Amino acid sequence: MSRAGAALEDAPVDGLPRVELLGVGVMNASLREALTLMERWVAPGDARSRSIFIVNAHTLNLAWEDRSYRAILNAADAVFGDGSGVRLAAGLRGERMRANLVGTDLLPRFFHRSRAKGCRCFLLGATDVTVTRAARHLESDFPGIAIVGTHHGYVDDAGSRAVVDAIHQAAPDMLLVGMGNPLQERWIHDHLPLLRVPVSIGVGGLFDHWAGNLRRAPGWVRRLGLEWLQILLQQPRKWRRYLLGNPQFVVRAMRSARSQ
Repeated sequence: MSRAGAALEDAPVDGLPRVELLGVGVMNASLREALTLMERWVAPGDARSRSIFIVNAHTLNLAWEDRSYRAILNAADAVFGDGSGVRLAAGLRGERMRANLVGTDLLPRFFHRSRAKGCRCFLLGATDVTVTRAARHLESDFPGIAIVGTHHGYVDDAGSRAVVDAIHQAAPDMLLVGMGNPLQERWIHDHLPLLRVPVSIGVGGLFDHWAGNLRRAPGWVRRLGLEWLQILLQQPRKWRRYLLGNPQFVVRAMRSARSQ
C-alpha cells in the first residue's frame, strides 16, 4: 500500500474509517452511521460549514483522470460510496463496504428521520422547472421539511455570487446541489468558505427523480447492481459513461488494487 493510501485509511471521520478507491478516500459507514453523522452536522449550534460528496464509478473515473478534481473530493468532510462499482473496487482491495449510500435512498431516509425537526433546505441545480417540481415533491412526501429556496444550476461566476446571497438570506440547514459531476463538487468546494450552511451535499440527478423525469429501477434490479442500466435506458446520451466507462473503471480498480 502506498503512503497516500495508508494516510487515507488512517484518517477516520468521527471514528469512521476511509478506504482509498482510485485515489479517493471513501468513508466506510453503515446507513445508520451516515444518517447519524448528517444529523449531528445539521444540528444547530455548530458554526462549521461541511461538504458531503457521493461517488460512484463515473465519479471515480473522473477523479482518476483529473488530479484537481480528486483533490476536491478528498477535501470534503465526508465522501460516501454509491453503487456496485464502489463495492467492486473495495472488494479488490480486500475491503467490504458496509452500505450502498446512494443519494436516492440516503436523502429520503435522512428527511424521514429529520422531518419532525423542521430541517430547512435550499435546492440548487437542474432547470427551473425540474428543481421546482423536486421541491414540491420533497415538501409533499416529507411534511415538516421546509424548502426555503430553489435556483436552477446553470450559473456562471456572477450568477454564483447572487446564488450565495440568496442562500445567505434563506438560511438553510442543508444545501442540495444537483449539477452533476464534476460541476457540483467544484461549486460546493469553491463556495463553501462563503456559505453559512451546516451541510452542503452533491446529489447528482436526484432532482430528476424527485421531479418525475426519471423512474427508479425496481428493487431486484438495484439488488443486482444494475441500476445504471435503468438510467441508460432512460438517458441513452450517457452511453459512453456506462458502456465504455464501466469496463474502464474495472481495469483501473484492478490496477489500483495491485499497486497498493
